Amino acid sequence: MSRITFMPMLASTLVLTGFATMTSAQTASPRVGGAPAQPAAAPLGGPIIAGICLLSREAIFANAEVGKVATARLLELTKAAQAEIDNERTPLETEARTLETQRASLSADQLRQRSEAMANRWQALQQKAAHNGREIEATRAKALDRIATEAQPVIAQVYAGKNCGLLLDRGAALGGNYANDLTAGVVEGLNARIRTISFERERLPAQPATNGQGQRSQ
Repeated sequence: MSRITFMPMLASTLVLTGFATMTSAQTASPRVGGAPAQPAAAPLGGPIIAGICLLSREAIFANAEVGKVATARLLELTKAAQAEIDNERTPLETEARTLETQRASLSADQLRQRSEAMANRWQALQQKAAHNGREIEATRAKALDRIATEAQPVIAQVYAGKNCGLLLDRGAALGGNYANDLTAGVVEGLNARIRTISFERERLPAQPATNGQGQRSQ
């Protein structure tokens, strides 16, 4: 059976004006067992199809204890990365407002020089924010890979125990009989195997600075 990956589960966006805090996987957690929540309508049901099983990777991550711990830790690291940017952004914003109030008292050359210096500092901060975002992304990917490694033998065991011959993503099913949903069994088995995880923020080499304004003519 091919390896089940967990990579898409914790999507987050980091922006210069304030890292968007990562949405916790526990918020509106996918259901562990049975059909996904549906509008008030009669379930499709139907016979159990032998050998065809379902699995929700999102629900495993959201409901397994190790997934909850990883989500909380990633949120902590994301907030810390955000704070690094905020600590530099706030004084820059203050300085920009001060420059605006002083505009009338400055010569054209003074205004140009200070504006260019301000723009360069903003660009450097934007590059730092992008770098922090890549580090958080790398941290999340590594944590999810560790959890996927732990989950894989559990999935294989539950899969074999149900005599499955084909495993499908539960989220792709529009309806039917969910008796062969392996999700709850995998969550239970994963909780028995591992309940916590610890990790620090990945550190990546800094990329060369770029000048968004291009080369000035001589």
